[in-house]
Amino acid sequence: TLPSTMVGKAAPDFSLPPLTGIQRDGVALLGLSKADLIGPVTLVNIFASWCAPCREEHPKLIELAKDQRIRLVGINYKDEPDNARRFLGALGNPYAAIGTDQAGRAAIEWGVYGVPETFVINRKGQIAYKHVGPITDDSLKGVLGEAITKAVNEKE
Repeated sequence: TLPSTMVGKAAPDFSLPPLTGIQRDGVALLGLSKADLIGPVTLVNIFASWCAPCREEHPKLIELAKDQRIRLVGINYKDEPDNARRFLGALGNPYAAIGTDQAGRAAIEWGVYGVPETFVINRKGQIAYKHVGPITDDSLKGVLGEAITKAVNEKE
């Protein structure tokens, strides 16, 4: 477990361009910014095509994308766009929006140690929980799942 000084604070200020050429339900995905994190409970998943644990967790992300209580978005970290498109083309796109962070600057603002990492963002745009490593059945039944449920049930 790695500590995060970001938990309980507002998500960092960032604005990332979209991963072009990616669609969901026939609509081109938009990029991602701090403003997109206010409203629904959002999971921000930091991923890369070159990351073996990201490939490992991907089926869980596909499942999470079906959860109507939350919005799943991605930040593509230090990746080549063509590689990211092939990765999502082969495994499926679970994301409602994807911001590209080729230089890794936004990830620094988020306090990312490596990929994958997933942040639970409450309706006010605050970081409620940080999950380091791939999402698994155990994490969804444990602390990560509890953090999602808590954020969903939180009064505004």
